[in-house]
Parts: sequence; C-alpha cells; structure tokens
Amino acid sequence: MERDGIAIKGTRQGLLITLGEGPWEAQVDALARRLEKGAAFFQGGRAALDVGSRPLDEAQIRQVRDLLARYEIDLWAMQSTADATILAAVRLGLSPILRPEEAGRADPQRGQEETLVPPASGLVVERTVRSGQRIEHPGDIIIIGDVHAGAEIVAGRHVIVWGKLQGMVHAGALGDENAVVCALDLAPTQLRIADHIARSPEERRRRPVPEMARVHRGRIEAIPWPHR
Repeated sequence: MERDGIAIKGTRQGLLITLGEGPWEAQVDALARRLEKGAAFFQGGRAALDVGSRPLDEAQIRQVRDLLARYEIDLWAMQSTADATILAAVRLGLSPILRPEEAGRADPQRGQEETLVPPASGLVVERTVRSGQRIEHPGDIIIIGDVHAGAEIVAGRHVIVWGKLQGMVHAGALGDENAVVCALDLAPTQLRIADHIARSPEERRRRPVPEMARVHRGRIEAIPWPHR
C-alpha cells in the first residue's frame, strides 16, 4: 500500500481498490486525491472496493460510489468481513466478495486477482423463497430472507443467505469447486457444490450459528462463517 493507505490494483475484471486503516472520511479524501492524480488512467473502468472489517452503511457506500462515478468508474462489488457493510452493499445492488483466504480457496499459482471476482454478476433476492420456488443464476445468488424446505437454489458461483437456508441448494453448478454456501442458519435438506453432495445431520444445534460450506479434501464441510 501507498503511504495514504490506498492500494489500487488492476485485475482481469477491473480495478481492486483497497482502503487502509483510519477514519472513513480521511480514507475517502485520500482516495479522491489518488483518483485525481491518475484521472486519465482510471477513467472508464469498473472497480471492486475492499474495506476490510470496517462497518459501513448505505450512505457511506453511496459516498464512495459517487466519488468513483465522477471519474467514470463503476463500483460493482464490495469486499468486507463486516455484516453491516455486506448487507448495505447488497441493498444497493452491489455484489459481495468473499476473501479467498476466508473461503479456504486461495490459489498461489493463479494469484489473488484471479479468484476475487465472479464471472457473472450477482442476483439479489430480497424476499423469502418458499416451497416449490426455484431460483437459478450463473453467478452469485444473494438472498435476504429465508429459504424454505422444498425450495431450490442453483448458482454458478456462491450462495449467500441472510436467514435460514433449508431446501436444496447447489453452488458451483457449472463445476466450480471453489464456490461456497453461507447462511446464518445452514440447514439444507441437500447441499451440493459442483459434483459434491452432502446432507444436513438430523440433529441440529439448539442455537444455530452462521456457517460456510466448502469443498475441502474432496468432501463438503461446514465451518464457522467468518462474517465479522
């Protein structure tokens, strides 16, 4: 990172802008100065923004989105470990990005830039998905609400549910074993990632905790979801 705490890297999918530590307004001002210096270089691009564990609301995200728009940069995704930030980003129509190291899928041969962004835009569903309903999308699927038993969710990439996930869920349906399934209460009747299949145990914890399912050593495992 530069002395101002801002890092801007080019990836095959556009820019990755990382904000450092410190007060939000100071970081936004530092970003504005960096963009001004390289206005001609950045103009017309698209960007994902990594804000780390910083909790942001919709107004703060709009602030930086508007700043980028002044330089004709399209903010399309947010990378964060904070629940509040990801939820606010999803409500604004941005795609959430899981950190590769948290998803257990960093690939040193390909590099972080190759694994940060999905090949298709995310689909945001702000409602409960009821029995008999099916949602299918080639990219990420983000659901703000519950997924009832009897519902089906099929995604080419990740599935993220801000609620209870029941029914059948298939992440990485196009063959991506690096896809993950995250939910505040992970209790599907069937869970698939690429060609791997697992079922929830009959006995569940009395107090569900957020979990993330991933493929590890050839099988699906559920681990605590590092969403904070």
